[in-house]
Amino acid sequence: MIDDFFDAFRNFSRSKTRTVLSLLGVIIGVASVIVITSIVSSATKQIQSTFGSSALDMCSIRSGFMRKNRDAISLVFDESFRSELFDKVKNIKKIWFENTSSVTLSYAETSVTGNITAVEAGYLEACSISLDEGEFFSVTDDVEGVQKIILGSEVALALFPDGGALGKGVLAVVDKTPFSFRVLGVLKKQSAGMEDATTGMYVPRGFYTRKIKPNPTASVVMIQAVSAEACTQVSSDAESFCTEKSGTQGSVSVFSMQTILEQMNQMTQTLALMLSGIAAISLLVGGIGIMNIMIVTVTERRQEIGIRKALGASPTAICRQFLVESACITLVGGAIGILLGIAVSLVVEYISPSLPYALNVSACGISFVFSVLVGVFFGINPARRASKLDPVDALS
Repeated sequence: MIDDFFDAFRNFSRSKTRTVLSLLGVIIGVASVIVITSIVSSATKQIQSTFGSSALDMCSIRSGFMRKNRDAISLVFDESFRSELFDKVKNIKKIWFENTSSVTLSYAETSVTGNITAVEAGYLEACSISLDEGEFFSVTDDVEGVQKIILGSEVALALFPDGGALGKGVLAVVDKTPFSFRVLGVLKKQSAGMEDATTGMYVPRGFYTRKIKPNPTASVVMIQAVSAEACTQVSSDAESFCTEKSGTQGSVSVFSMQTILEQMNQMTQTLALMLSGIAAISLLVGGIGIMNIMIVTVTERRQEIGIRKALGASPTAICRQFLVESACITLVGGAIGILLGIAVSLVVEYISPSLPYALNVSACGISFVFSVLVGVFFGINPARRASKLDPVDALS
């Protein structure tokens, strides 16, 4: 078998042009698969980095916009709802209430507009949001309803371009009513999550429900699952619970970053599979080319085959010789194709530096093995022809 490999490479060197032409289809096919899968893997990695790892175990419930049943019950997000949701839906770690209103926030001569969000103690920490300076709300801050505020990084920069936001007093106008707050903390700029760490403005919900809008019900229910993997099922179960409780579909809108991330990953994987399948067609075309060239090779080397058979070579040995040659062509072509695919992928990364490079190692292995199998498959027919040649006919 080893001698057959050496003989195959010696035969390649005798007809370099033919060998190169045989390799092209395999090289292009393997390289195309590597490039496509690497680009898709890089795009997936970029999507995941954009989403970040924060709040992948969180999902939100908001009032929906459809009521198909006249007898449907409007859901009220109060303590009774929170208790029942926790009891009925499995794998829930914690439930938070949240309220949001439009606000104009001012300091000195500078003002910014946006949304002020009332949150409960511990919620921001659960969202994996980090502080650049200051501290988060304590349970006491929430219970007593103190007038403290945590600012997003861009809001703090706009109001305090020279820094030093901590402890400063700001004026918030909500529905034409002014409220004063002391800056408790400034959030660190980070990748996207369930909450906005750049333009967000957060106050204790205890103060919001007493002074800003005296109403104990929440506008948004935030659910933390026991893990990110369980979040998709928790979202589905929570939506089913709300549908059953209200008596109508669309009574609530449930959003989960983990679910969106899983859907996007599934889309990119499907796209990669489809494009890889198209690229693999060139491997099959290359295999047909190899078969044609091997048939020509068998015809040209009839006398060699006849001599080997006259000297006692078995049909199996002749067949193995040409199968090894066919497999060697695709083996070399697959190796070159992998290197070319990686090189092209690196060029793409260089052209688009925002796209993080991610080599799909499994695609390299699969495409390499597939290319060798293509060579063996399309080499069977020429190899069998060679093994069946009659020595007398071959030498005549």
